[in-house]
Amino acid sequence: MADSGPASFLTRANAILRKNLTYQKRNIWSNVRLIIIPFYLCIVLVFVQGLFDSQVNNSVDNQCGCQCIDKLGDGKCEMICGLEYSTRDQGVFCAIPKPQPWPPLILIPRSHARAVDSSFTDESCRRKNSCPVTILFTGNNQSLGETLSRNLLRRSFTMTSSDLLFSLANNVLATTLKASATNYLDSGIVSNLSIYTIQSRCPPNSNFSFSLGQSPLNFTKEMRCVQGLNLWRNSSVEVNHEIFKGYKEGNSDGKISEIVAAYDLLDTDRTNFNVNIWYNATYKGEEGNQRYKLVRVPRLVNLVSNAYLQYLQGPGTKMLFEFVKEMPKQETKLRIDIASLIGPLFFTWVILLLLPVILNSLVYEKQQHLRIIMKMHGLGDGPYWVISYVYFLALSTLYIICLMIFGSAIGLKFFLFNDYSFQFGFYFLFINLQISIAFLVSSAFSKVETASVVAYLYVFGSGLLGGFLFRFMLEGSSFPRSWIFVMELYPGFSLYRGLYEFAQNAYQGSLNGKDEMKWKYFSDSEMDEVSYIIIVEWFVALIAAYYIDKISSSGNNPLFFLKNNNPFKKYPSLQKPSLQKQVSAVSVEMEKLDVIQESEKVEQMMLESSTSHAIVCDKLRKVYPGRDGNPPKKAVRGLSLTVPSGECFGMLGPNGAGKTTFINIMTGLVKPTSGAAFVQGFDICKDMDKVYTSMGVCPQHDLLWETLTGREHLLFYGRLKNLKGSDLNQAVEESLKSANLLHGGIADKPAGKYSGGMKRRLSVAISLIGNPKVVYMDEPSTGLDPSSRKNLWTVIKHAKKNTAIILTTHSMEEAEFLCDRLGIFVDGRLQCIGNPKELKGRYGGFYVLTMTTTSEHEKDVEVLVRDVSPNAKKIYHIAGTQKFEIPKDEVRISEVFQAVEKAKSNFKVFAWGLADTTLEDVFIKVARTAQAFNVFS
Repeated sequence: MADSGPASFLTRANAILRKNLTYQKRNIWSNVRLIIIPFYLCIVLVFVQGLFDSQVNNSVDNQCGCQCIDKLGDGKCEMICGLEYSTRDQGVFCAIPKPQPWPPLILIPRSHARAVDSSFTDESCRRKNSCPVTILFTGNNQSLGETLSRNLLRRSFTMTSSDLLFSLANNVLATTLKASATNYLDSGIVSNLSIYTIQSRCPPNSNFSFSLGQSPLNFTKEMRCVQGLNLWRNSSVEVNHEIFKGYKEGNSDGKISEIVAAYDLLDTDRTNFNVNIWYNATYKGEEGNQRYKLVRVPRLVNLVSNAYLQYLQGPGTKMLFEFVKEMPKQETKLRIDIASLIGPLFFTWVILLLLPVILNSLVYEKQQHLRIIMKMHGLGDGPYWVISYVYFLALSTLYIICLMIFGSAIGLKFFLFNDYSFQFGFYFLFINLQISIAFLVSSAFSKVETASVVAYLYVFGSGLLGGFLFRFMLEGSSFPRSWIFVMELYPGFSLYRGLYEFAQNAYQGSLNGKDEMKWKYFSDSEMDEVSYIIIVEWFVALIAAYYIDKISSSGNNPLFFLKNNNPFKKYPSLQKPSLQKQVSAVSVEMEKLDVIQESEKVEQMMLESSTSHAIVCDKLRKVYPGRDGNPPKKAVRGLSLTVPSGECFGMLGPNGAGKTTFINIMTGLVKPTSGAAFVQGFDICKDMDKVYTSMGVCPQHDLLWETLTGREHLLFYGRLKNLKGSDLNQAVEESLKSANLLHGGIADKPAGKYSGGMKRRLSVAISLIGNPKVVYMDEPSTGLDPSSRKNLWTVIKHAKKNTAIILTTHSMEEAEFLCDRLGIFVDGRLQCIGNPKELKGRYGGFYVLTMTTTSEHEKDVEVLVRDVSPNAKKIYHIAGTQKFEIPKDEVRISEVFQAVEKAKSNFKVFAWGLADTTLEDVFIKVARTAQAFNVFS
């Protein structure tokens, strides 16, 4: 037996968790196929990497060069490898015992991005590529600062070919290229771009060419002059503002305005040299680690140091800075990790593939009405949301862990060169966002097929747009950073951005040795911004999904959280309809005294706020709005009804009469247009969650999980009804036995393999498990064979002892067997109400006489019947067979028999019969009368 009171939160949560785990067990192979997808894509990446290694990384062109040398002159050559036997491309990979000295360079902005001071030049220099480069000065002593700024740059350029590095060291060399990961070949030297010399003025014919390096790593460079503009600013605040207002986003007129460097001389004087230097270190993610940018800084330090020495000792004093170089290196190989470069596209697909799985599951429950049927049996929104979310989160987390294990096990640097906890933290945040989005988006779909198509378009579209559009914008220096932020608000791009950062780190790590993305680098990388975006969107999506779900379940009421939860007696607007409506109802229903009496009984109960009856309906109406020019459809028209506990009330009516609409209103599927209804004292419009805790439903169509067995269905719904332990097992066994589902192992077979009759019996068993206080059954015996139907009727009749049951049916036999009272429902109205005997007595006060003769004796039969009963009415006539209704108060059965015997002596009677009125006759008569009245009314 059920425990007193509804099931607790934990009990209901336990029920749905067990159901989900069982469902997951039934779909184990689907999960295996899902997990195989990331494994398959990881294998594809390994294959691509292997192909790239064989064709690129390990190709002869990307190794130190070798030649076959005949050292002994005997015609036999020996393969010797080294720098002297290599091409320029191969020389990069050779051992370099004595690295090439490279002159120090300063990083300057490209011409279109240089700051322009209107006092010295105009905007036209941007078009002519002749804008000067700006160096700012500030400090406590302006005269000292102006002196040092004059000493900073040379006024002319001289070069001695015999000592090239010395000549270059006497000049200020610059490049627009940031330093590379290694200084064995400086990108500013080996590129096709010119090197600049910064001078206070650029004289005509100031371009020079020079050659640097030893074969094969020798390069000829063109050197162009660029004017250096030293400007004084009154404070470091001005310098700071001028630097940052022009970086990337541009200044007030939208133009980028970058400077070379800025010097804050602070309290420098003749006895104290104290300087702060600003330099460009803001290009995140483009050249890897911060240390590569520092290669351009030493020359800035040397310049201001020499300027200060000249201030103290005269123009001939300087510290010569000839070159920079690295330590000797061993022979190396090309180590481009192509899998990391294309990994973001593949892993975007892998992680986003979880969305269609989650979305399809949610929409399937919505499409099959499984969510609402669970709610009708007592599963509240709280347990459903918590367990469903945790359930999907556990599956997603397991999926992500498998992905990381697969990727690491087969050697993908994308996983090996990034800290595992850092990776998992990012993936964990995103799968939470993805689950929230799935809950949110599921409200927009009603069919699994549509949801699946849209979800997969999102998956593959996000990967392709990320790989071929968003990545292009990330790597392009001209794309505004603010727009990058806006694009990252799209979840697919925020995921791609995180994967891109992992890939770049893995790529750099494969070139320069392992350098993991760790938590200590979090604030210095782009991952902080992306993570914050994901966290905010996660909570916003989750709250929006819950809010929309509550709106849907509260009848599209956006202010559902303001509803009043007081007992039904405090809803006077629904209790007392207007006098005009009362008079109208009475005038139409004047001849239906039984219906009027039921309505008066309901009104009296509403005034007394009585809760003695399990179900009370007061003038329920449901009108569907007209569409395509059709008038509104009145499905239920002012229904008033009471059903006490222990009674089975049967609703009879033709198809389209409104029976199912009434059931849908009472079960919360449809909101009434007006009127009120109360179940166990709770208003169905405002307290449906409380109603569900004591309700059972057998819907018109079976709502079952195809992969769960009959026993598992009953265990789940039994737990929702607060059954536990032995009581639960006993109730399940009794339900299976009563529904005739125990023999042949049917109880432990998936419901998808049940016949229609088996599913129907299971649906009835589900509605009755846990002894609910109120049960709605919509045509429960449809599709059953006579034996099963009789057995099911016995079960329902036994269950109604402590339960109020409302049952709709087309079977008159079922109605007479089960129902204590009947109501005939036609065109949305209750036409009559009473027990079967009362209805037959009220609407069936006649016998039906059937007689078959030859056609020429039809008149004789009519005369015979008129003699017996002058008010007899012919209701049927075809080919000699006639039927007559004979009022019971005009004739006795013995008189009819005597008249038939007399007729047999006068003419041939082939067959005859006398029958009492059946419930079917009553139903047909009432339905025809009501339909005829509606046509002419």
